[in-house]
Amino acid sequence: MDILNKSIFEEHYDRENTGSVKWDKNSLKSLFGSEDVLPMWVADMDFPAPEGIQKALIERLNHPIFGYTVPSGTVFTEIQSWLRDRHSWQIEKEWISFSSGIVSAIGTTIQAFTNPGDKILVQSPVYTPFFDMIKNNDREVVNSPLMLEDGKFMIDFTDFEDKLKSGVKLFLFCSPHNPGGRVWTKDELLRIGDLCKKYDVIMVSDEIHADLFHSPSTHYPIASLSKEFAAITVTLMAPSKTFNIAGMQASFLVTSNEKLQLKLQNTQTKLAFHGLNVLALTAMEAAYREGLEWLTEMMGYIEENIKLAEDFIAEEIPALHVMHPDASYLLWIDCRDLGMTDTEIKERLIHHGKLALEPGSKYGPGGEGFVRMNIGCSRATLLEGLKRLKLAFS
Repeated sequence: MDILNKSIFEEHYDRENTGSVKWDKNSLKSLFGSEDVLPMWVADMDFPAPEGIQKALIERLNHPIFGYTVPSGTVFTEIQSWLRDRHSWQIEKEWISFSSGIVSAIGTTIQAFTNPGDKILVQSPVYTPFFDMIKNNDREVVNSPLMLEDGKFMIDFTDFEDKLKSGVKLFLFCSPHNPGGRVWTKDELLRIGDLCKKYDVIMVSDEIHADLFHSPSTHYPIASLSKEFAAITVTLMAPSKTFNIAGMQASFLVTSNEKLQLKLQNTQTKLAFHGLNVLALTAMEAAYREGLEWLTEMMGYIEENIKLAEDFIAEEIPALHVMHPDASYLLWIDCRDLGMTDTEIKERLIHHGKLALEPGSKYGPGGEGFVRMNIGCSRATLLEGLKRLKLAFS
């Protein structure tokens, strides 16, 4: 990576007064009880979006009319090309539908494929909206907790199968895993798919972090592994985490099953969702057309951040232990050796370290005693955050 390109990740961008959930002082005051904290919590990087996205948006803004919009054929083409080239997954245009975000897509799939009272399986600790969307839609959460072995999450397949055959209708799968950063192996995915097929369980696979895998890991979309898996799967993806454009609220769903696709369309019609706005479509198309070079450079920078953070914590805060991420820019940090409660950990972080991190308890059973740290930021911000992390527990 040359110095010129690296500089866009090194530069500090003032995000206050931009409506940023991450940096807004009122937001921090509401969530953490203090506006005087360094925000390293929500999964929102502090890097500028790729120049190609910025230029595409400016070009579209130069046209003074912003009427009702339909996706152009090139949006579908760019998505197809991206999935083919980055994930070796050949999909058809007809398999794609859009959503205003992954959480909205989760809600849509729950309403499309299940009824109130139905059982939906999750694997905790996991992305908080999995629980929220199940409960908010009056479905029952069935949890098959992940096991922590040798510093990484593993699936208890005996428990997983027992839960599936208890009458589960849908499995919400997080791949790659958030918050642990785990990229599931092909063998693990095959076992998951075989069991869901055996018990006639629909898989909704949240793969929003799919593009952010670190070598030597490789992400495999579970639907890409067989036609049988594809027939029972709806895959959720987006350019938002990949290219730091979450505010565009643009995601897409992929399924080869016409019956599932029709149910999705019918549900979106009931919800009065008729498509993405003009700037969301513009940003999505530009991201997949022109974002690869930026992504490659950004991932190199993140990998340096990971090493720096892991080395610092091992040397300066040995009571904490980092789960090495296979993917993404999020660190899952084990604080259990401190012997503190989650409340005590949060209080120390906020009042001693002046640092805002995500508490592990938000992610369900198994998250207690952990915190999640967003290191998608400049090296200077990361170093400041690590110093505050040390200060919190000194």
